[in-house]
Amino acid sequence: MPTSALPRRQWLQCAAGLLAAGALPLAAQPLPKPTTNSAGYTEIRWDDLVPKGWDPAKLLKDKGLGDTAMLIDGDPKTQALMQQMREVWDNAPTEPALNNTRVKLPGYLVPLEEVAEGHTEFLLVPYFGACIHTPPPPANQIVLVVPAKPAGGLRSMDTVWVSGVLKTSRNNSAMGTTGYRLEAALVERYKPPAR
Repeated sequence: MPTSALPRRQWLQCAAGLLAAGALPLAAQPLPKPTTNSAGYTEIRWDDLVPKGWDPAKLLKDKGLGDTAMLIDGDPKTQALMQQMREVWDNAPTEPALNNTRVKLPGYLVPLEEVAEGHTEFLLVPYFGACIHTPPPPANQIVLVVPAKPAGGLRSMDTVWVSGVLKTSRNNSAMGTTGYRLEAALVERYKPPAR
């Protein structure tokens, strides 16, 4: 759902809540240290996509924003804050050390392009509902995935593993701005990693 379809207060509460809670369920699950599988893909976590020291919550702190429930939807200050947050999130920095690396990452599928055989392009996001039921996360938490062959048998918000060459590449779509692109990706249904 585009941001404009959500009431501003709801969007800000969601954004503030996600920042405060670090609400990235897949990232929050303890994963083993990055390992490289036999195909040469290094398993990474969503936190690995965020450069050390980048703090999007700083915007909220700098604005002295406490209780977002007190904001009024039509207030120009609320609208300006929402626009500032969206700009910060859409321009979120990527981790340059990951450019052109072979990675494997779990996430939720948000369809962009589909043919009869399956999805030919989709977004990978770290938590359920991102870009559809909630505002898009920061660009460094959205990966544009272009599978090697159409990913069939999958629906919106299915959990998948994707493996491929990760590029730091900003792309815009109706569902959100991405900071990364994964090309020639292998897509498979999510199975928890062996421990």
